[in-house]
Amino acid sequence: MKYKVHRLDVKKDDIREKLEDFLNKLDGEVIAVIPNVTQYFMMYGAKVNYVLIVEKAK
Repeated sequence: MKYKVHRLDVKKDDIREKLEDFLNKLDGEVIAVIPNVTQYFMMYGAKVNYVLIVEKAK
């Protein structure tokens, strides 16, 4: 089996649309969606910078 890892850069306001469009364009099976989360000071919360998508290639 071969796997491909894709990186999708996202912002807070467009993450849902970008991820949905990207997933619909893939040919293989999606194995995992892994967000890269940067944590700020306790009062500010966290931010997602990019998402890694693991795809099982045909």
